[in-house]
Amino acid sequence: MEHAPFTALARVYDAIMADIEYDAWADFILSYAADVDVKVSSALDLACGTGNLTRQLSVQGLSVTGLDGSAEMLAVAAGQVPGVTWVQGDLRTFDLARTFDLITCVFDSLNNLVAEGDLLAALKRAQAHLAPGGLLAFDVNTRLGVRELWEGDSIEGLEALPDGSEVHYHWSHRYDAAAKLGVVQAFCRLLGGEHDGEEFVETHHERGYDPAELEDALREAGFASWEILEYPDYAPPQADSPRVWVFARRGPK
Repeated sequence: MEHAPFTALARVYDAIMADIEYDAWADFILSYAADVDVKVSSALDLACGTGNLTRQLSVQGLSVTGLDGSAEMLAVAAGQVPGVTWVQGDLRTFDLARTFDLITCVFDSLNNLVAEGDLLAALKRAQAHLAPGGLLAFDVNTRLGVRELWEGDSIEGLEALPDGSEVHYHWSHRYDAAAKLGVVQAFCRLLGGEHDGEEFVETHHERGYDPAELEDALREAGFASWEILEYPDYAPPQADSPRVWVFARRGPK
């Protein structure tokens, strides 16, 4: 019943995340890019999952590549978002031998990098794939956000799937103070259809990153400038901000 993160979950991910405002996130990112005069014609969506933000970038007329470590998530993405190049790769080591005007990585995906040096490795790879003057946009949960992920430390629901069946999900969260990691146990049960009664669990870990840590990593990764802001008003983060957005620029040459 236990599966690796983002494998079995791919079948039901979009149903559970149906209310996530990927369109608003895309507008937030592209509006910032326009405000700082970054001309965007190509984009790389890191940790693209089932392609929800990728789709929003593509419908804006951009040439888009989506990269994710999960073959299962990419298979779903490829089946529902046409006109995108899909690549399986590791955020810490990928090499596409080209650059992009915009690189995105949303929905606290970088928090899944939990080992020492992982975040820096991913930021270095992103910086190397940006065109001169290009923009990296990502969001992360802060240390507070990872400690206090959900009110009541659980979420539960019942969602319809495309084949007429349903998924019941119960996800629980705890904070491992010794490891300084948030731990989410994602339980799902399929109801109806050919997989009626099938159950699976995935265990996900997240490390929180505060603004000062992010700035150190961005500096070491070679970014020329950056801003750390809150969604949706681009305000400076507060000490109790559970999540922040980062917009980082590669130098012009």
